[in-house]
This record gives sequence, C-alpha cells and structure tokens, in this order.
Amino acid sequence: MTRSSEPPLLLDTHVWLWEVFAMGQLSPSIRTRISDATQVGGLRLSVISIWEIAMLAARRRIELGSTTMRWVAEAVMRSHIVIEPLSTEIAAHAGELPGGFRSDPADLIIVATARVTGATLMTRDRRILAYAEAGNVTAIAA
Repeated sequence: MTRSSEPPLLLDTHVWLWEVFAMGQLSPSIRTRISDATQVGGLRLSVISIWEIAMLAARRRIELGSTTMRWVAEAVMRSHIVIEPLSTEIAAHAGELPGGFRSDPADLIIVATARVTGATLMTRDRRILAYAEAGNVTAIAA
C-alpha cells in the first residue's frame, strides 16, 4: 500500500534497468514520476523481473559487476523499490488475461501483476501499451 492516493507504479524490467544504470533512456518527466512514486512508497517491480535480469546477465547481455543476487540486493536498496511476489492469483491470472494478450511468460506475469495489484505499469513494450490502449491494463509509456 502506498502513502498516496495514486496507485503503485510497477516498472517493467527494462525501465528499472534504465533507471538503475542511469542510461539516459528516461525523460526528466518519467524520472520525476518514478521519484514521486518512490517518495510515497509506491514503486514496484515484479519478482519475475529479477529472473529476467539473471537471464540477461547469464547470457552476457548486461554486465552487473557482481553476482545477480548481490547486484539485485544493492539495486533494490538504492532504488527503494518493493518487489511484488508471484502469488497464486497472479500466476493464474497470467494464464487467463482478457483480450487475447499473448507474449513471453515474463510479460504475462508483469501485466497480471499490474492488474491484480491495481498498479500502473510503466513500459516501452509496444504490445503491452497496445493492450493498455484497449483498456485491459493501466500503463504509461516510459
């Protein structure tokens, strides 16, 4: 629960990586939105994003500079993000998303997490943004 009337802000994996690595991919207004969510305890990340990061590191698509576990622990602490667990409800919902949304399993879980927790999903994924435009999830473009 956040200390604000705003719903939590759930970051897609790539958005969190851009934020943590300060890669310049995010506009000042998006960074402000993330900062505002952090200030009220409303910044969220699906636990499946941790798996995605571990897979990216294992495939050498990103360099973490330490073990995934150590990097994640430090990054979570620095960014004050709350990890949303994979609940039974989220897992079941991911397999039954309305509107025919089909994507990789991680995206299904991230979208289901946003829907179940009432969070706004921040992403640049075109399929997710189109799904949001159809009214199936609340999302904003990063």
